[in-house]
Amino acid sequence: MHCSYSYNSGELGRENLQSLIFSPCKLQTLQSFCGTRGFLGFNLHSQKQRINPRGARVFPGFKLQCHSTTVVLPHKNLSRKRKKYGGVLPSILRALESGNNVEDTLNSCRKLSPKEQTVILKEQSSWERILRVFEWIKSHEDYVPNVIHYNVVLRVLGRAQKWDELRLCWIEMAKNGVLPTNNTYSMLVDVYGKAGLVKEAILWIKHMKLRGVFPDEVTMNTVVRVLKDAREFDWADRFYKDWCVGKVELGDLDLESVADLGYEMGSAPVSLKHFLSTELFKIGGRRPISKTMDSSNTDGSARKPRLTATYNTLIDLHGKAGRMKDAADVFAEMLKLGVAMDTITFNTMIHTCGSHGDLSEAEALLTKMEERGISPDTKTYNIFLSLYADAGNIDAALKCYRKIRKVGLFPDVVTHRAVLHVLCERNMIEEVETVIAEMKRSGALVHEHSIPVVIRMYANEGLLDKAKHFLEEHLLDDELSSKTRVAIIDVYAEKGLWAEAENVFFGKRDSGRKKDVVEYNVMVKAYGKAKLYDKAFSLFKGMRNHGTWPNESTYNSLIQMFSGGDLVDQARDILTEMQKMGFKPQCLTFCAVIACYARLGQLPDAVDVYEEMVRVGVKPNEVVYGSLINGFSETGNVEEALGYFRKMDEFGISANQIVLTSLIKAYSKVGCLEGAKTLYEGIKDLEGGPDIVASNSMINLYADLGLVSEAKLIFDDLRQKGRADGVSFATMMYLYKNLGMLDEAIDVADEMKLSGLLSDCASFNKVMACYVTNGQLIACGELLHEMITQRILPDTGTFKVMFTVLKKGGLSTEAVTQIESSYREGKPYARQAVITSVFSTVGLHAFALESCETFLKAEVALDSSVYNVAIYAYGMSGKIDKALKMFMKMQDEDLEPDLVTYINLAGCYGKAGMLEGLKRIYSQLKYREIEPNESLFKAIIDAYRSAKRHDLAELVSQEMKFAFDGKQYVHSESEHELDEPPPGL
Repeated sequence: MHCSYSYNSGELGRENLQSLIFSPCKLQTLQSFCGTRGFLGFNLHSQKQRINPRGARVFPGFKLQCHSTTVVLPHKNLSRKRKKYGGVLPSILRALESGNNVEDTLNSCRKLSPKEQTVILKEQSSWERILRVFEWIKSHEDYVPNVIHYNVVLRVLGRAQKWDELRLCWIEMAKNGVLPTNNTYSMLVDVYGKAGLVKEAILWIKHMKLRGVFPDEVTMNTVVRVLKDAREFDWADRFYKDWCVGKVELGDLDLESVADLGYEMGSAPVSLKHFLSTELFKIGGRRPISKTMDSSNTDGSARKPRLTATYNTLIDLHGKAGRMKDAADVFAEMLKLGVAMDTITFNTMIHTCGSHGDLSEAEALLTKMEERGISPDTKTYNIFLSLYADAGNIDAALKCYRKIRKVGLFPDVVTHRAVLHVLCERNMIEEVETVIAEMKRSGALVHEHSIPVVIRMYANEGLLDKAKHFLEEHLLDDELSSKTRVAIIDVYAEKGLWAEAENVFFGKRDSGRKKDVVEYNVMVKAYGKAKLYDKAFSLFKGMRNHGTWPNESTYNSLIQMFSGGDLVDQARDILTEMQKMGFKPQCLTFCAVIACYARLGQLPDAVDVYEEMVRVGVKPNEVVYGSLINGFSETGNVEEALGYFRKMDEFGISANQIVLTSLIKAYSKVGCLEGAKTLYEGIKDLEGGPDIVASNSMINLYADLGLVSEAKLIFDDLRQKGRADGVSFATMMYLYKNLGMLDEAIDVADEMKLSGLLSDCASFNKVMACYVTNGQLIACGELLHEMITQRILPDTGTFKVMFTVLKKGGLSTEAVTQIESSYREGKPYARQAVITSVFSTVGLHAFALESCETFLKAEVALDSSVYNVAIYAYGMSGKIDKALKMFMKMQDEDLEPDLVTYINLAGCYGKAGMLEGLKRIYSQLKYREIEPNESLFKAIIDAYRSAKRHDLAELVSQEMKFAFDGKQYVHSESEHELDEPPPGL
C-alpha cells in the first residue's frame, strides 16, 4: 500500500462545513477489491418501490435495477484496528515519542532490520524527528537506500508543507540512484494536491510521463481526486478515460487556468513559474520506456479500474459536476464488474442524491445499505444531518444526531460542528446548550471554529452574559487562534457591541503571542461601527508599540471610517501618511474622502483629492465623478458639474443613472427646465429608465415652476408602477397646497397614509401640515397618535404643526404661549404636555388622558404649565373631580395658580355646574385680584352658558365690555349676587 488519505482541518466558517461533512475519498485506505462477504444481485428499488412520490424530482439513473445471479459483490469492513508491533519496536517508539535525543535512543538498540527501520519511520509524525531518524539509518555503512524509506519521508515532509526539505530529499534520492515508483508519484500528487498546489501536483504527472512511468490505478485515482477537489471536473473525467485506453495526455492542459486552492499565484512555496526550472523536475532516474510505458492490455480491450476507492472517486466526481446519469453509470459498472462496495460507496451516493434534491432516494439507499449488511458510519449520519438541515427539517436532523449514539457509534468533530451550526443558525438556544452539555459529558471540546457561531447566536438574542461565559469557559481548555478571535470580534463589531469586542481583543492569550494585524483591523471596524472614532485612532497609533504594523487594509478602513463619520481632516491626514508608508490607496478610499468633502460642501478640497488621485495613477470611477457632480449640483453650480461630466466621458466612463440624476438636480436648483427635461428623456433610454430620485427631482422642478399637469404626469406614472415614495407624495402635496388646491392635497395625503409611506418624522409632518391647512384637526391628531405609537419622536417641525393646531383649535392665546415657552425652555415633560394639549383640543380625549398619565407619574418637580395642561385635559374630557384634584396637588407643591389655571378652572366649574366656583373666580377678576383678561372673561361667560345661566353670562359679558372700555357700571341686584365677597380659592 502506498497512498493514504486523511481529514483536512477545514477553513473557519460555514463555506467549509459542507466539505467537512462530506468528502468521500477521505479516511479511505486504498486496498485490494477482494472481500469476504457478498450478496447476489443488487436492486435498489423493488417492484413496490418503483413509483416515487416526488415525481419529476427523481434523477434518472439512480433507479437501478441490476439483476445478476452470477456476480458476487463483497463489501469491505473499514473498521481496521491499528497494527500492534512486537519485539523491541514498541519500546523504541515510546522512547522516541517522549525523548529529545533521537540518536542516543536509536544507538542503544540492537541492529534494526530494514522492515523495522521502515516501521519506525512510518510512525513518526514530526517532520523534524523523521529527518533525524532517517539520517541515523543512513549513517550505517551497510545501509542500502530504498524507495520505500524515501517515500515515507517525502510524504511526511509534504504533509508538513516543508517544500525546501522535500526538494533536498528528492535530490538526495536521485543522487543515490533510487528511482521513483508509482507509489512515489502518487504520494507527491496527493500531498501537493492537499496543500492546495494543484498546478504543481499535476506537473508531477508530467514528470512521471517524461520518466517513462505509466500511472497505476492508485496514482490515476489520486490525480482524478485532486482535479475533482479543484473543481476541474472535465479534466478529471478526461484523465480517467485516457488512462483506460493507455494514454496520459496533459499537453494541452492549461495549467494557468487551474486554480490553486491554498495559495494565490506567486505566493506559494513552489510556484508554477519556477517549478519546471528547479531540481524537482530536472532530476529523478529515467528507466527504459519500453518496459515502463507498456500500458496496453494484451487483449486490446480498454483497461477497467478494480479498486473500490476509484469507483467512489468517480461517483463523487460526476455527482459534484451535476452529471447524475454518469454517476449512476459508474455505479452500475461497479456492480457489473463485481467491485466491492463499502460504506464510502453508499455515503457518496447518498450525498450525491440528497445534495441534488432527491432526499427520498438518499433514504432508500440507506435502507438498502443496511439490508446488504453494510453498516452506516458516523459520516453517513453526518451527511443526513446536513441534508435534513438544508431541507429545513430540523427535527429529522436532530434525530440523525441522536441516532449516532443509539446505534453504538460516536459523534465526531464534524458531527458536533454540523449540529451546532444548524441549531445556532436558527437561534435554538436550549437545543444548543443541550448538545454542548452532552459534549462535556463525553469529554469532547467545542471545536474552535464553532465558537464564533455559538457567540453569534447568543448575541442575536441579546444574551451577552451567556456569550461571555461560554467564551471564558472555552479559554480555560484551549487557546484561540488569531483567526477565531477575528471572527468573534467581528460578530460583536457587526452588532455595534464595541465593549464586548474590546474584551475579546484585549483578553488573555498565550504569553509571547502578539495580536495579528487582522485583529487590529476588525477592532477598528468595531469602534467605527459604534462611531468611537477617537478609540479607533488611538488603537491605530498604538499598534506599532506592540510589534504589529498597519497594513494597507488598516489605512483603507480608517480613511473610509473617518470619511463616513464626516471627520474629513483626520481622513486626509491618514491618507497622506498611508502614501508616505509606501501604500497605494484604493480608488474606493479616495472616493470616500472626495464624497465626504462634497457632502460637507468643501468642494475645493474634494477637487484637490481628485487631482491627487489622478496624479498618483489611480483611475477615478463613476462613483468619484458622481460624488463631484452631485456636490456641485447641490450648490447649483451647473458649469462645474458639467465640466466633470465631460471629464468622465474623456476617461471613457459611461454616465450612469446616478450621474445623470445629479445633473438633473443641478438644473432643478437653477430652474433650468429644458436642460433637466433633456437629461430625463435620455435616462428613459437607459436600462431600467429613470430612478425615483430623478423622477422626484423633475416633480420638484415642475412644482417650483407651478406646472401642475407636468408634475402630475410623472407622479401618476410612478404610482402606476408602484415606485412613488414619500418624497413624491410630499412634493405633490406641497405643489397642490401652494396653489390652493386643498382638496387635491388632502387626497394625496390620504393616499400616502394608506400606502404605508409614513415611516419617518418628515413624512408625518408633511401630511399633518396638509390636514391642518385644510382644517382637519381631528385627522391631524389621529396621525400624531399613530406617529407616537410607531415610536417616531416628534421633531421641531412636528411641534410647529402642533402649535398651529392648538391655535386653530381654540385654545386660549395665554395657554398656547405658556406651553410654547415651556417647550422652548426645555422644561421637564413640556413636550408631553404639548402632545396632551393637542389631543384634548381636537377632542381625542382617550389619547389625551393616556398621554397625561405619563407625566403625572413623574418623580421630578413639574412646572405650573404642566399642571395647567392636566387640569385642561381632565376638564375637557368631563373628569372634573380629577381636574380639581390636580389643582389641589398643584397648590400642595406651592405653585400659585396663574391666569391659565383660572381659565381652565372656569371651564371645569361650568361643565360641573359649580356656580360658587365661578363666582369666586369672577369676584377675583372684578376686584382686580386677577389682572383683567379678555380670555378669562370669555372663559367665565362660556362656563355660565355651559351651566345654563345665560343671565349671568350676559352680565359678565356686559362687565367685560365696561372693563375694557373704561366705563362705570351700576350694579344690579343680580350683580350683587355675583359680587359676593369670595371666601378664597
